[in-house]
Amino acid sequence: MLILGIESSCDETGVALVRSDGQALPTLLSHALYSQVAMHVAYGGVVPELASRDHIRRVIPLAREVMAEAQRTLQDVDVVAYTRGPGLAGALLVGAGVACALGAALNKPVLGVHHLEGHLLSPFLSEDPPEFPFVALLVSGGHTQLMRVDGVGRYELLGETIDDAAGEAFDKSAKLMGLGYPGGPALSKLAEQGDPAAFKLPRPLLHSGNLDFSFAGLKTAVMTQAKKLGGDLEVRKADLAASTEAAIVEVLLKKSLTALRETGLKRLVVAGGVGANRHLREQLNAACKRQSVRVHYPELHLCTDNGAMIAMAAAMRLQSGEGGMAQAQPRYSFDVKPRWPLAELA
Repeated sequence: MLILGIESSCDETGVALVRSDGQALPTLLSHALYSQVAMHVAYGGVVPELASRDHIRRVIPLAREVMAEAQRTLQDVDVVAYTRGPGLAGALLVGAGVACALGAALNKPVLGVHHLEGHLLSPFLSEDPPEFPFVALLVSGGHTQLMRVDGVGRYELLGETIDDAAGEAFDKSAKLMGLGYPGGPALSKLAEQGDPAAFKLPRPLLHSGNLDFSFAGLKTAVMTQAKKLGGDLEVRKADLAASTEAAIVEVLLKKSLTALRETGLKRLVVAGGVGANRHLREQLNAACKRQSVRVHYPELHLCTDNGAMIAMAAAMRLQSGEGGMAQAQPRYSFDVKPRWPLAELA
């Protein structure tokens, strides 16, 4: 079975082709990705209308590229999968519309996929795929969550952010330091030159007794510190960046270890854009090694939004029988879910 996946939830257009034989893990045959970062830089963030228009321009050429690389034709595709949510409504509608039009033209079933489930299952595309059950740390865009994962579609929410997510804390703090867009990667790169102990910044909810997160207070502390530095901010910026990164990483690390201890599980999956952070990976790897816990990540190039994770999630749903075949039908009316809690998935 060949599954074509389309991702268009925000500012990356991704298309991928995955093969599933119904037994072993699905295999990624080809994928292509176009990032809109250069277009949005001038605005300091993602402009939804521009994002939607660019998805329209990119998705068909990317699909052609993917099929050519895999040496397959669209007629070979068995299921067309797309990101149904969460994300920007207009951007989601582009991917959903193209997927359903392709399905109708080819007389093939379509399947809407949860964006976060795509991230959650993306480590199964790596050379070292995990095994169920595991604790998952999802750190993608506006989402920071800890989940217990017992199988495809079997997710238990352990904790989540009550305000800003980790990715937002990176981006907003970077903006306060004048680092521009996209802020998170810029802050992390600058942090390599700084002292993570230079400034005492808060670790919100670190000792809350639960697995929830909060990063809004950290952003406020960064703003206060930047104002205090005044004209000295430029020369101390690397130290402030390093201290900010250290605060975010410590909270993610400690909460993840607590989740592992409380569930008794010995396997951790880290997925989403923040999962590419070098400091976070180093800290998690060292701490989990001490506790004989296996840690799994997506390949670095698959940490951000991409079509491969959507095709993979669809393939694993179809393979597992968790509602996939029932949902993948040749019905081509569609809707999207800009807000769609992962816990709602059956």
